[in-house]
Amino acid sequence: MQAVGLATLLPGSDALQLAMFVGYTVAGIPGGFVSLFAAILPPTVIMLGVVMLLHRIQREAWVSRFVEGLTPAVAVLILTVAWKIFKGSGDDVIGWQSLALGGAGLVALLLEVPAPLVLLTCGILGTFLFK
Repeated sequence: MQAVGLATLLPGSDALQLAMFVGYTVAGIPGGFVSLFAAILPPTVIMLGVVMLLHRIQREAWVSRFVEGLTPAVAVLILTVAWKIFKGSGDDVIGWQSLALGGAGLVALLLEVPAPLVLLTCGILGTFLFK
């Protein structure tokens, strides 16, 4: 239990932290490095293989059709999550503040204002509107 508590104080993900701590406890600094590489290397190799495969097939016609087919599904998924977050405040009534910020954000994005600026502005306005 102390290992988990100590591992959460280290930077990085908890799984890597715990792996390094256990490796360090068992075999010192070399054990920490071995456990770190053992935790990082397999996903890195898998990602490299997927990228190499995608690089080879990116010009295939079926890949672009596949991505075109995914686009509406991803859009609906994002809208569903956004709606759940929007309604998740616990209130059954959507306030004018939410509608105003949502409308202003939509207009700003349609006018091609950079998304980070829209998010930052709406966040700052939200701190004053939702007191």
